[in-house]
Amino acid sequence: MSEQPMVVSAELEIAADAATIFELIADPSLQPTWDGNDNLASAAPGQRVHAVGDVFVMVNKPDRVRENHIVEFEEGRLIAWQPSLPGGEPFGQLWRWELTPLSSEVTLVKHSYDWSQLHDEARLERARATTSEKLMGSVERLAEAASNH
Repeated sequence: MSEQPMVVSAELEIAADAATIFELIADPSLQPTWDGNDNLASAAPGQRVHAVGDVFVMVNKPDRVRENHIVEFEEGRLIAWQPSLPGGEPFGQLWRWELTPLSSEVTLVKHSYDWSQLHDEARLERARATTSEKLMGSVERLAEAASNH
């Protein structure tokens, strides 16, 4: 039996400009509308991410509050965060979105999840359950949201 990868990803060419797609990702209040893992419940408006060091608060299902610490950021191109309990240190997972404009109307979107630094035994089962297929669910729903935006 092969060992499960600790970094999984999914990518898709989306028929929308990078700015439109990035806005859907960088505004946490919009994320639950396209989350393909059916894990996100809500986020208060007014938390739009602008830089490394920003923190946004998300309520996951069922009613688990998470702070998400921005660790990588380039406006319109890259955003990555690490979740934690409120006031706590990040657990060790990294969620990343990378956008590469292919034209003014098409953007290559790559979504990845890296749990190679996760050492909390209680979180390993959920991390293992996050597959490329689940990430693709979010990417596909993001594509649909971008086309309606």
